[in-house]
Amino acid sequence: MSSPTERFTSRVETYAKYRPGYPAEVIELLRSECGLTHASIVADVGSGTGIFSELLLKNGNTVIGVEPNEAMRCAAESLLRGYLNFQSVNGSAEATTLPKASVDLITAGQAFHWFDARAARDEFVRILKPGGFVALIWNDRRLDSTAFLRNYETLLREYGTDYAKVQEFDPRDQIASFYAPQSFKQRAFPNRQEFDFIGFKGRVLSASYTPEPGNPRFEPMLKALQDLFDSGEEDGIVAFEYDTRVFYGRLS
Repeated sequence: MSSPTERFTSRVETYAKYRPGYPAEVIELLRSECGLTHASIVADVGSGTGIFSELLLKNGNTVIGVEPNEAMRCAAESLLRGYLNFQSVNGSAEATTLPKASVDLITAGQAFHWFDARAARDEFVRILKPGGFVALIWNDRRLDSTAFLRNYETLLREYGTDYAKVQEFDPRDQIASFYAPQSFKQRAFPNRQEFDFIGFKGRVLSASYTPEPGNPRFEPMLKALQDLFDSGEEDGIVAFEYDTRVFYGRLS
């Protein structure tokens, strides 16, 4: 697969516009289980275009968005420019550039699977204050809960570039060793997006494993998208369903 840092560079606009947000229940969980308060300093690592950072900022937190991709980092800075308690940092999970013992909570929304887990763990231990938590968060798209989603999965397997490789890699295989010797907990919340055809197309093109213009599979994929939308829409809308999964715990 292409470099994790650069694979979304050409997709920043669609990523920012069409990727799902996160349900409010995630913040409630971080409050009740991870000690999140309005005074908490949070490092949102792999913060991308700022989708999860904004949820934390709306909670009143000071948020440090750590993102190695310049285009995504700039998109987050534009989105979040009205929040005085947001700091944008050119860094990575393995080298955040943050001071030792400087943050109360580390979050990673839709990002941990791109990290070098062992190096990221060492860095997280370094920047966390004693007793701090790490929360790893994903919006997992449901693959077969509706006929539309089953057909969409078939389409991705036919037209995707490295979709099969992305799907084969399950980051949850690394989570137990990431938190070890401490234990971790997990919770899941339902999440959903609804799209007209323009939104559906944008959501598809935001994924790093779909062909882009110039790829011989691009135009055939667009035709297949239109056919899929036409067969699955209700009142001009199709729905993506997700399970928002949160894995959380302390690091020793």
